[in-house]
Amino acid sequence: MTPLLLTTILLSIFTFHNTVYAQEYLPDKEGVASALTKKQFSPYAGREFPTQVMWGDTHLHTAISVDAGTMNTLGQEAALRFARGDEVTTTHGLRAKLSRPLDFLVVSDHAEMYGLMPQLLKGNPEILAQETGKRWYDMLNGGDRDQVFKAAMDIVATLSEDKTPIESDNIVRDAWRSYTALADQYNEPGRFTALIGYEWTAIGGYNLHRNVIFRGDASVANRTVPFSQYDSKNPEDLWKALAEFEQKEGTDVLAIPHNGNLSNGRMFTVETFDGKPLTAEIAALRARMEPLVEVTQIKGDSETHPLLSPNDEFADYETWDKANLNGTELKKPEMLRWEYTREALKTGLMLEQELGINPFKFGMVGSTDSHTSLSTAEEENFFGKHSGVEPEPHRWEHLVIEAPDPSLSIYGWQQAASGYAAVWATENTREAIFDAMQRKETYATTGSRITVRFFGGWEFEQADAQSRLPAGMGYAKGVPMGGDLHTAPKGKAPSFLVAAMKDPYSGNLDRIQIVKGWMDGEGELHEKVYDVAWSDADKRKPGEDGKLPPVGNTVDVENASWSNTIGDPELITVWSDPEFDSSHKAFYYARVIEIPTPRWTAYEAKRFDIKMSKEVPMTTQERAYTSPIWYTPQSCETQPTLCQSDSASNKPM
Repeated sequence: MTPLLLTTILLSIFTFHNTVYAQEYLPDKEGVASALTKKQFSPYAGREFPTQVMWGDTHLHTAISVDAGTMNTLGQEAALRFARGDEVTTTHGLRAKLSRPLDFLVVSDHAEMYGLMPQLLKGNPEILAQETGKRWYDMLNGGDRDQVFKAAMDIVATLSEDKTPIESDNIVRDAWRSYTALADQYNEPGRFTALIGYEWTAIGGYNLHRNVIFRGDASVANRTVPFSQYDSKNPEDLWKALAEFEQKEGTDVLAIPHNGNLSNGRMFTVETFDGKPLTAEIAALRARMEPLVEVTQIKGDSETHPLLSPNDEFADYETWDKANLNGTELKKPEMLRWEYTREALKTGLMLEQELGINPFKFGMVGSTDSHTSLSTAEEENFFGKHSGVEPEPHRWEHLVIEAPDPSLSIYGWQQAASGYAAVWATENTREAIFDAMQRKETYATTGSRITVRFFGGWEFEQADAQSRLPAGMGYAKGVPMGGDLHTAPKGKAPSFLVAAMKDPYSGNLDRIQIVKGWMDGEGELHEKVYDVAWSDADKRKPGEDGKLPPVGNTVDVENASWSNTIGDPELITVWSDPEFDSSHKAFYYARVIEIPTPRWTAYEAKRFDIKMSKEVPMTTQERAYTSPIWYTPQSCETQPTLCQSDSASNKPM
């Protein structure tokens, strides 16, 4: 049996591809346990828990966005077609197609001047009647490449201004309704989900941006228009507006922050937007409206930083840490604490102690933030950040972000071919996927489609890791990623069932790690990374320092190839925290790492027969980050609401 065939068979077992009805909450444990023990021929009958991992992108821009539209001619329909598996022709005439269709997509065009660019390029009289509109029109249509670029930079710069440079309320409303109708048209329950959303792009240079996603269809989304930074640059105002919309319309909406790594210390602070002490009210509002965070994308990885996690040998992954988003402010080390996801999760434990609510209790997703209309996160199929530089011999050295100080500029080769959002859902529908996002049963990958299950509880044992149906044991005995544990039984530490399976198109697995963060009795915050399962275990043993030796490297850079002769196609284990203190608040998440494979730059060098500078990395180790499981040492007797996810469902607060 070939490795690929074996992996395909195992994947079918692992994900249980049966169709069930969507549900808002997870089933109760007794129901799962009953289904597992009931004597019946089919082991899958009666199961209602999430059984399918859905792959998608929650962050994609098209020609409708004012910044993308200066270079990209592909609209929202092309983006939807491409994501569902169709072949499209790019702005510069290249044929493009995904290796495998995505299950869902959020076209999240910028709220600011939504839909303006196509109308500007067409010469809409309403736009040309305004001085700025006429100037931009002339620059974009004059045939001067330098003027086109200057216009693009001018337009992007307006995203940091207090007032819209062009009054376009009618254009925004019409473009929004055109988009929601298109999303409804391409939404095919059971096959492909087109979630409706947009991006709120505030404080452009400091990247306090959020992607807003609606649960409902066009009839719901059309009751509003995108909330833009011209309405307010304060994220608290965005949350209030979304909460008011939910209450008024009886529907659900959520927001996903992204690129904390480029916020220069502003994304995960312990203050309000105005610099005042954070209140319980604002913390609760943030926790309600932002159940997820985008931890990896084209503009770098935001899991952690080497200076924050000096004992983590995998901390320095696709790091962008020179400056803020537009390169106008130098990055300082003291800013890092307020930018990275792992540190924010730790800060959340502290704030929960102080305020009674954790504003950073979020799950994880990845997405592309591509401005090409193409959701490409695969290394060998990477079309980059924007359409100004599509694949060609020199795009690796072109400027992506031109900073006033050249040392702070970002070049093409520094782009990360990342990432995707993985969602464990009951079916491929808007409702099921959105509900999974709300309960945080999600994980992020850097582009590889690694399958990961992660459960926490008090009763897991090693025999559970021998099951070919880990989800059944996971739901019966514990809570999934995104869940909560409370009231540790006397003398017991939490145990975790974690299972991972390789992407059939990518490298074998190197290891599974569990990342723990906690707050001790003195209020100090800590973290530790544990290797809990690894490949080639007969050959690799931890050293005296506790570190696991590297898996090795089979990458042939010159030929942009590798061999899966190292690593394993799947890893599964039960791990119990050996340093557990039942009085300490804590969180745990799994990180799954592949063996080294060629980076997109290696594929590019081979295809175009070019040499890149020595600073350009040619290999990568793709990875996945699960949503955490939290442990909170409160009593169910005194705090009964805290125990809901232990005993019944993972209903989001």
